[in-house]
Amino acid sequence: MSEKTSKSSSNNGASNLPLVIVNPKSAAGATASRWAETASDFRAHFGAFQVAFTKKPGDGVELAKRGAAQGRKFIIACGGDGTINEVANGILESGADIELGVLPSGTGGDFRRTLGMPTAVREAAKSLRTGATKLIDAGKVTFFNHEGEQISRYFLNVSSFGLSASINERVKAKGLLKWLPVGSAMRGKAKFALSTLQEVLDLDYTTVRVKIDDAEEKLLNTLNFCVANSRYFGGGMKIAPNALINDGFFDVVNIGDMRTAKIILNAYTLYQGTHLDLKEVKSVLARKIEVSPADKTREIHIETDGELPGKLPAIYEIVPLALKVRVPK
Repeated sequence: MSEKTSKSSSNNGASNLPLVIVNPKSAAGATASRWAETASDFRAHFGAFQVAFTKKPGDGVELAKRGAAQGRKFIIACGGDGTINEVANGILESGADIELGVLPSGTGGDFRRTLGMPTAVREAAKSLRTGATKLIDAGKVTFFNHEGEQISRYFLNVSSFGLSASINERVKAKGLLKWLPVGSAMRGKAKFALSTLQEVLDLDYTTVRVKIDDAEEKLLNTLNFCVANSRYFGGGMKIAPNALINDGFFDVVNIGDMRTAKIILNAYTLYQGTHLDLKEVKSVLARKIEVSPADKTREIHIETDGELPGKLPAIYEIVPLALKVRVPK
């Protein structure tokens, strides 16, 4: 991990400057190759800042915590949804009064869509400089990581399991769609679209035990189960079209047993947000959800803000108005 001050600022009072945490590997490495140009544009339209670069998964959390310890008041995540997730976790775990900003540069961009943040660096910089502060909810999920330890993690978009987790595994597979230009606007959507098709062709539903708020535990068949704080996931799919990021509720969306042909024919509804009209799709508001595999020997991976941190059983809890975020006016 490294940290330095932008050329337009001095080291005096540097801890009072906004900190930009950059994931150079985001956007398939395009963030690193274009950083000099990005930094110049950002500085010209935003002002002085400091920058810190992540080197491995988890660095975003630690850098945000370090920023909190230094007394930062504004920390900006530059990368995709996974980078934003890490920085948000660092801020929330620190307990400090820090505002989160987003400088988009990644594959999915789902939280950016929710905030209405522009993708162009100059416009994003202006929005971060002159934008408004908004309090938003965060999701908290307690689950088992890949080492079998029970841990908790915050999320801003969606945590899910089933088809979505399998798609993300394919998206992150090395070599997928490398023929598309690095940083191409098509690359993220094409990855998700191709991976969706590949997964759907070998599809089967999962049976889980679900308890929502104070209701009785029930068995549920699911192809895809989503606990949504925001509206988007999977590179622009509007999985929870009615979700509000500051209403104190999750939108829980379950896609039940549906045949492959119907999924393919209705795939466009996920991008338009009209899939809730399908009889196999159910949605409910909730503050707490407990989920476990019906077959305890079956391993079901979860996806959280585009990352794959572990597996069921899991407990989801809404944390109302937990985080300050800078949004465009």
